[in-house]
Amino acid sequence: MSTDEVLTNRVSEEAAEVRHVAGARRWVAAGLRRVVNLVYPPSCASCGAATEEPHALCAACWGAAPWIERPYCERLGTPFGVDMGPGVVSPAAISAPPVFERARAAMRYDGVGRELVHRLKYGDRLDLAPMMGRWMARAGRELLAEADLIAPVPLHWTRLWRRRMNQAAALAAAVSRGSGPEVALDVLGRRRRTRSQVGLTRNERADNLQGAFVVPEAGKARLKGRRVLLVDDVLTTGSTANAASRVLLRAGAEAVDVLTFARVCTAS
Repeated sequence: MSTDEVLTNRVSEEAAEVRHVAGARRWVAAGLRRVVNLVYPPSCASCGAATEEPHALCAACWGAAPWIERPYCERLGTPFGVDMGPGVVSPAAISAPPVFERARAAMRYDGVGRELVHRLKYGDRLDLAPMMGRWMARAGRELLAEADLIAPVPLHWTRLWRRRMNQAAALAAAVSRGSGPEVALDVLGRRRRTRSQVGLTRNERADNLQGAFVVPEAGKARLKGRRVLLVDDVLTTGSTANAASRVLLRAGAEAVDVLTFARVCTAS
């Protein structure tokens, strides 16, 4: 037998062994999933009702989920009651144009949408991030197609220590996993701890965020001329997104779009 034939046989044997090991691992993983599902039956991520698969919604919650679909404002992503044609923007986007170019969200911040955000953010349900990130990627597919990198809205280190995780970073990682653009954790930082935005007016929110964000020197080179997709869990008045976008643009970003899981919607 020639040397080439020996090498060919050896490669074939090694490839067969790799397939065998991979098959065994898949078999073990499937068995473990079945055991886990017996001990902890899959339940709806929103209401807790039984489901066939983990990290999913039951039929009732899926039907009640406040999905955001077109028609909506092309700038703010807020849904319209009637279709007024392509490219239409809302009065809010005309009277107070955002610093960012476009915003998209998977759901309204209501009902199922609010419940999922609260479970992720306050209930330590980090396991929900991949599911929520997939829906975000679907809602923001046009933004992702143009994005060069993804930047999550950062938490101040004291708040990160208390919560033990940044929900925006978890969602950004999930969005990136299925879409391609890398997550850049070093292009946007939070140098000042702000008080909670809950209950503040639009102007109070903007004042609260003055000087809160910064682009580290190491991150400026990565931003130069690049299109950034800013990711967060909820878009409310847009104050946080505007403040972060302004800092990114001043540091050299070409443009900033915003993608969140949910957004507060007012009548348009």
